[in-house]
Amino acid sequence: MSFPWANEYKPANALTQWLDEKLPLPRFVYNAVGAGYPVPRNLNYAWNFGVLAGFCLMLQIVTGVILAMHYAANADVAFNSVEHIMRDVNWGWMLRYAHANGASAFFVVVYAHIFRGFFYGSYKAPREMIWLLGVVIFLLMMATAFMGYVLPWGQMSFWGAKVITGLFGAIPLVGEPIQIWLLGGYAPDNAALNRFFSLHFLLPFVIAAVVILHIWALHIPGSSNPTGVEVKTESDTVPFHPYYTAKDGFGLGVFLLGYCTMLFFFPNALGHPDNYIPANAMSTPAHIVPEWYFWPFYAILRAFTSDFFIIPAKLMGVLAMFSAILVWFFLPWLDRSPVRSGHFRPVFKKFYLALVIDVLVLGYCGGAPAAEPYVMISQIASIYYFAHFLIILPIVSAIERPEALPFSITEAVLGKDESATLAPAAAH
Repeated sequence: MSFPWANEYKPANALTQWLDEKLPLPRFVYNAVGAGYPVPRNLNYAWNFGVLAGFCLMLQIVTGVILAMHYAANADVAFNSVEHIMRDVNWGWMLRYAHANGASAFFVVVYAHIFRGFFYGSYKAPREMIWLLGVVIFLLMMATAFMGYVLPWGQMSFWGAKVITGLFGAIPLVGEPIQIWLLGGYAPDNAALNRFFSLHFLLPFVIAAVVILHIWALHIPGSSNPTGVEVKTESDTVPFHPYYTAKDGFGLGVFLLGYCTMLFFFPNALGHPDNYIPANAMSTPAHIVPEWYFWPFYAILRAFTSDFFIIPAKLMGVLAMFSAILVWFFLPWLDRSPVRSGHFRPVFKKFYLALVIDVLVLGYCGGAPAAEPYVMISQIASIYYFAHFLIILPIVSAIERPEALPFSITEAVLGKDESATLAPAAAH
C-alpha cells in the first residue's frame, strides 16, 4: 500500500547508492520490512505469528537440506540411514530432532495464525487474496509434512503412507490409477519412497515462493489490525522498523525458549514409538495414527461409518476431510458482516469460541482409537464444524448487531480526544 507519509529510501553512501541503481535490493527490503513500510500502531502479539511462521519455514529448509546430505531414499536402508544420522553424524541427532520438532512448531504457529485470521476477519475485503494464498500455503504444508513423515520408514511411516494413499482408491473410476501413480506400484516401496523424498525436498521451496506472493499481496492493502478499522492518517501508523522488528524479536525469543525446551528435553514427546521399529509390511500396528497436526481432519475422515445411499462411507470421509480445508477458500464470501474484528461482534465471538473447542475435540478424537465413544463424538463435532462455516457464520453475519467501532486506529489506542471533537462545535 502506498502511503504518502511513508519514509523514502535514501542510500547512505556511494556503495549503497550504486547498488540501489543497479539492483534495488536495499530499497526493496527497506520498503518491505523497514522504516518505509508504515504499519497500524495497534498490532498486538497475535500478529507475531506471521514472522514466526517464516522463521519456521527457513529452519525447516536449512535443517532439511543438511539431513538430505546423509539420508538414503531406499526402502532397504532408509531406516538405517536415519539411525546413522542420529548416531554417527556430527550433531545429527540435533538436526533430526530440530527438523521433526520444527514441523510441529511450524503447525502450532500456523494454526495460531489461521485462528487469529478467523477472529479478526483477516479474510475480508480488501485482503481476500492474502487469505486465499495463505490457505494454499497450508495445503502445501500438509502435503510436505505427510511426505516427510514417510521418510524415516518406520512402522508408522509405512502404514501411514499405505492408509493415506489408500484414501484416493475410494474415488470412483480414477481412484485406483491415482493411488498406483502416487506409489509407483501397488504398495509403498522404493518407488514411493523416492517420490515422496523428491517432493518433500521440493515443496518447501514452492511454499517459500507462495509465501513471497502472500507477503506481496499483504503490502498492497497493508496489514489488518485488531479493530478492523482501516488506516486513515499518518497518526494511525508507525514504521515497521524499529517498532515491530523489536516486537517480533521479542516474540521470536519467547518462541525459541519453548522450541529449544522441546528440542533438548522432550524431543520425542510428539512422536510415535512405533516409528522406531523398521517398516514391516507383514505386521500392522495396533493403532495407526498420523502426526498430531492431522488429527482434526483424521477425525472427520473417520466420522463416516455408514454408506450414504450409493456413496460409500470411505468416499464420504475423504470428501469431508478435504472439504474441511477447502471451505476456508469461501470464507470471504460466507461471512458478509461489514465489521471485521470479532471484538465488536458479540454473537460471533461466542460461536468462534465454540469453533475453537470443536476443533480441539476433533483433534483429541483423531488421536484416539477408532472406537466408541470417540467415533460418535467425532461425528457430532464434524457436523458442528461444517455447520459453523456453512450455516452459522452466514446467518450470524446477516442478523448480528455489532458494537460501535472506534473512529480511527489512533482513537482505539489513545482514546477519544474530546477537545478535538468539541472544538469545531464551539467555533459555530
